[in-house]
Amino acid sequence: MSLKSISTPLNIFYQEPDPDRWLPGDRYARRALRRLLRGPARPGGHTRVFLNLCAGLDRIGVPYRVNDFAHARRHPEDLACVIGKAFLLEVHEWKNPIVLGPATFSHPFDQPNLLERWDIRRVLVPGPWMGTMCQPYWGDRLKVWPVGIDTDSWLPDTSERDLDFLVYVKVLWDKEQRAATLVEPLLDKLAARGLKSSTIVYGSYREDDYRALLARSRAMIFLCEHETQGIAYQQALSSGVPILAWDRQGAWLDPSYYPDKVDFGPVSSVPYFDERCGDRFASIGDFDRKLDIFLAALETGTYDPRSYVLENLTLEICARRYVEIFDEVKSEMCGS
Repeated sequence: MSLKSISTPLNIFYQEPDPDRWLPGDRYARRALRRLLRGPARPGGHTRVFLNLCAGLDRIGVPYRVNDFAHARRHPEDLACVIGKAFLLEVHEWKNPIVLGPATFSHPFDQPNLLERWDIRRVLVPGPWMGTMCQPYWGDRLKVWPVGIDTDSWLPDTSERDLDFLVYVKVLWDKEQRAATLVEPLLDKLAARGLKSSTIVYGSYREDDYRALLARSRAMIFLCEHETQGIAYQQALSSGVPILAWDRQGAWLDPSYYPDKVDFGPVSSVPYFDERCGDRFASIGDFDRKLDIFLAALETGTYDPRSYVLENLTLEICARRYVEIFDEVKSEMCGS
């Protein structure tokens, strides 16, 4: 790919839905009140996709516009890069061809006539198992594309490590049952071995807090039923922290779809991962055996998780892949 092919800015669109709730215009007052009470908004996973794509494009020198709807209306022939969310498709009258995603739909059932309603040239999904799940519906218009990790921000720290494990809990479904049968027994097993740990729960921390805990931890245990990409665990890998991941495989358990609408598997909690990153265990019954193997490898310095991220998931690498998809669609449009 030659970046010289990008002679005009990419047209990127991303917004979070923030409708009025009780009175016209009250979203502005509610936004100000939230900031006053909670401080600056924490970027969620979808927002992080948008921010990291823009940061990657900056790194490789590719220009872009953000939310320039007037330009899109004036130039309906221009390709629109709609990162998310899906409501953007509904609230604007799109005449443009579109590269959609990856922060959009959980499953094609969410918009079964997607390819008929809009001129969708590509649908991006963030990880390989999700690509396999969605490919029968979106066919050759589907592309797997993960966003990059800011490896300059998520760096190994040379401070003394006083924690053996940071336990990252991102249990999505049946939280009480998982706490009783997975999280609490696992913490008990670590304590019984004299291993010191700290627990962090998805959605309840600031990035600086997470970064500080990673700097104190020799390794991380990641507990999540499934991840489409898994930016948080990849930030740990970039920070040089190996991971022992609960990777149950099995079905995609989202209760909005499973088991009545969608029965798909296997899924993964660490869809971007190899032997440099750490190891996996399938269940609490498998944990002790895998913990022994993991600790032995940790002691011998076997793992090198940052090298995996530097090879596969930097801001620059992933931004270039995005531009390749953009170029591919533009070439098809010029040839049609």
